[in-house]
Amino acid sequence: MSILQPEASIWYVLCWVVVCARYVSKRMRLGTWRGLQADDYLVVPAMMTLTILMALLHVIVHTSSNLIAPGEDVSSFGPEEIRERIYGSKLTIVVEQMHITTIWLLKACLLIMYGRMTELLPLHFAVKAVSIYVAISYFVMEMLWFTAWCRPFNQYWAVPTNSTQCSAMINHLITNATLNISSDVMIMLIPLPLVFKVKIPLEKKLVLGGIFFIGVFTIFAAAKNKYESFKNPFSTNWMIWYLREAFTAMLCVNLPLTRPFVQRIFSLKDWTTPQTTTSHVYDTHSRQSAFRLRGNSITTTVTGGSSPAEPAPALSREGRRIDEEYVVERSGVIEIRCDTEVTVESGERRIARRKDSDVSVLEIETRKGEDQPVYPGRESYNVHPGSKL
Repeated sequence: MSILQPEASIWYVLCWVVVCARYVSKRMRLGTWRGLQADDYLVVPAMMTLTILMALLHVIVHTSSNLIAPGEDVSSFGPEEIRERIYGSKLTIVVEQMHITTIWLLKACLLIMYGRMTELLPLHFAVKAVSIYVAISYFVMEMLWFTAWCRPFNQYWAVPTNSTQCSAMINHLITNATLNISSDVMIMLIPLPLVFKVKIPLEKKLVLGGIFFIGVFTIFAAAKNKYESFKNPFSTNWMIWYLREAFTAMLCVNLPLTRPFVQRIFSLKDWTTPQTTTSHVYDTHSRQSAFRLRGNSITTTVTGGSSPAEPAPALSREGRRIDEEYVVERSGVIEIRCDTEVTVESGERRIARRKDSDVSVLEIETRKGEDQPVYPGRESYNVHPGSKL
């Protein structure tokens, strides 16, 4: 049994369980498979590259490469050993690319999810900025790998090589560590303002803290595998840290989106739902309206009670984006409650309560016959019949 077992198999099975739970949760939430979003589709190729990464690491752990220890006589290598080292060197190239692809695909998944979470918040600008940084870092790292660090490219599997950059890949590892860890830190900092404002019990915040800890461990694993590569490049310790980084990154990306499945399996209550409810009167019947946001359009859906005599007016937005203090953001296990002022020309008032970023739902409470806002916010949003967002 290699140094990678049985730990690698345990991680791998756990990742598949969590990924499957993510898709089941999505199906439970939407009621159809047609509502899958970009990050849902990116998880599949990420699991494929992770599978290839694990399989090849199990091969190269028993295979030599063109990384030759000091004092070792290359002239003593026979044709069979040279062929084996060439083969091992080529596998090392594929392993490095599979690791990079897995990690950057998972970064993209998180950023897409954060983009939905912060769609109406000023924090959305930070998500865009980090996304640009992640995209540029990937292309810069790959361009340097293929065109700069080792020339000609076939020296990556030559025995012996004309430069240690083709065997030890020192410059590439430094570049990878810098861009990978820096982007991970940026991505982890994005949801912190939302987490600090979430209104849930302490034990539930500990669940969020556990997921956050997995992210911290992912960064530690990224630093540790590069440390092992520099400290003892002839050892196989760096391989297990490559896998640990990829496995924990996969868990960190998918765990927050497994809540519906976990609730169904363990019969848990929806702890992100507000504890208090309010009864509203509309022509002596209670009702609740929901505005579904799809791009720049809003449609109205009556989810309970009797239908109103007149169709609910559309919601128009004036001024700047909604401030994060006045929006309830909900994605996975995160929900933040805030209030904003909205008015209706007909005398109705609608107060935005929640935006479900995972399914893009903004629920609206409705009251009739009141002119003054109950929850004043920083910005006002007027409701005009027939207006468009």
